[in-house]
Amino acid sequence: MKKIFAWVAAATITLSSLTAGSWALADQQESSAGSLAGQRILLTNDDSMQASDPSGKDGLGLYEVRRALCAAGADVAVIGPWDYASGAGTKVTNSGVVTAQQRTELPAGYSEDCASAPTAGPVFGLCVNEGVCTTDSPSATPADTVKFALHGGLNALVGWDKAPDLVVSGMNSGPNVSSSVNDSGTIGAALAANDAGVPAVALSAGIDATGRLHTETYTAGADFAATYIAKLGTEGQLSAQHVVNINYPDASGQNQPSGVKFTRVGLGTVAVHSYTPREGNSFTVGLGICPDADYCHAETRRDADSTALLAQGYITVSSLTSDRTLSSAESNKLRAFVNAHS
Repeated sequence: MKKIFAWVAAATITLSSLTAGSWALADQQESSAGSLAGQRILLTNDDSMQASDPSGKDGLGLYEVRRALCAAGADVAVIGPWDYASGAGTKVTNSGVVTAQQRTELPAGYSEDCASAPTAGPVFGLCVNEGVCTTDSPSATPADTVKFALHGGLNALVGWDKAPDLVVSGMNSGPNVSSSVNDSGTIGAALAANDAGVPAVALSAGIDATGRLHTETYTAGADFAATYIAKLGTEGQLSAQHVVNINYPDASGQNQPSGVKFTRVGLGTVAVHSYTPREGNSFTVGLGICPDADYCHAETRRDADSTALLAQGYITVSSLTSDRTLSSAESNKLRAFVNAHS
């Protein structure tokens, strides 16, 4: 952590005491296009809820989404990772104690965004620690925050006696497309919601040609997402059968979206981990950005959610599932083999 805020310890819950599947889906309330009035939304991310880094990569996008969702009429509760947890994928904590600590001082400019909502938009950070979360406390993972929230946390902290209508994860600092989807904690949190029977949307912000992410992208992406989520709900497109994955392009300067495209997750490689030897058997972990790194694979899908589309200014929307069952000629070949040798 780069900064200590004023906090209030809110709840400590032993994971082994949580009851899985204790809530049914909340009654869906019809919303007009562009409105989320009456909707209860759990908001999380994988960048933390700190928003203390000037770059904005440690959770600023979460506060922009919170602002936009509340402005659209939603009742929003935030339970995010205590610290930066990008790349955590679907990792979960299976034992010990977690603490949900409420933030009493929000980042400048965001304190009144949800003041008129029924629960006033509380923000909690989840750490793996008993008592009080400190600068040294290990963070819960993004998937942890959703599992905790749905299996008792929201009830204990906010008083919601039913599951939220929707889980929103993001807005992530950087796109989640192609191979990066597998590692993404933003996606992992959304899939955890689906596993519990709750619809989910994952949101990610694009970067400019130099690799920088701008606050304008968070703001524009959050405003688009709030309106688009309301339309998805009105048209019956929000389902626990899949995650709606939205990537918003760079919106800095005079950049405007070129349009919205439905895509599949690409097969190309975005980045490759590298391991540089140090003294003894130690290695420095790094990331090589494709296509200049080793082991990069070119994109082969014409309808892929690639960084190329984002660079062209397109908002990409794809459908992700936690069921990774392959359905193709390759799976048919394997099925035939198994049947022939059973």
